[in-house]
Amino acid sequence: MNDSLVKDGLSRCSWCESSELYRQYHDQEWGVAVFDDRELFEMLNLEGAQAGLSWITVLKKRENYRDAFDQFDPVKIAQYDEAKRGELLANAGIIRNKLKVNAFIVNAQLYLEMQSLAEKNAGPTFSEFLWSFVDGKPIVNTPSSLSEVPATTAQSDAMSKALKKRGFKFVGSTICYAFMQACGMVVDHTQDCFRFNKEAK
Repeated sequence: MNDSLVKDGLSRCSWCESSELYRQYHDQEWGVAVFDDRELFEMLNLEGAQAGLSWITVLKKRENYRDAFDQFDPVKIAQYDEAKRGELLANAGIIRNKLKVNAFIVNAQLYLEMQSLAEKNAGPTFSEFLWSFVDGKPIVNTPSSLSEVPATTAQSDAMSKALKKRGFKFVGSTICYAFMQACGMVVDHTQDCFRFNKEAK
């Protein structure tokens, strides 16, 4: 392990100890409640991009994704044409998977449909819709170790089913649960972690 990873003396969730980038993400973002529609849109797509891979793979490429996908502006993404798709699939800075790239575009179009209905008071905003699966407030768990943290829950199953019904792509239950953890809908810091229960206070 790199010496820089053992100097601060803080105990963390074991999954983040492999790199400083992972530690910073864990310390500053993971489990912090996010309610902003666009930020949630970005994270849901990035979680989908990690399907079959590790989160650190996507995290290392996050800034590249932001550059490639117009800072996750759904209006711009929804209008991507074949030339833009080809450009993205040639971009070594992101995961060059045709299905995943197409999913970002489809998801952007569906996101805009939801927001349009919300503006007409004909449906929830993207944030309201997603947070409804935890009744609008974080579920704070108390796992003693990583082995006690599930890969899916009834809430992630329900979110996945509802998103798929609307046509969203790469939103399986495992992806949805990771998304819920990342955005603070579920707080799963282990009891030995210095951030345990901080989001509950």
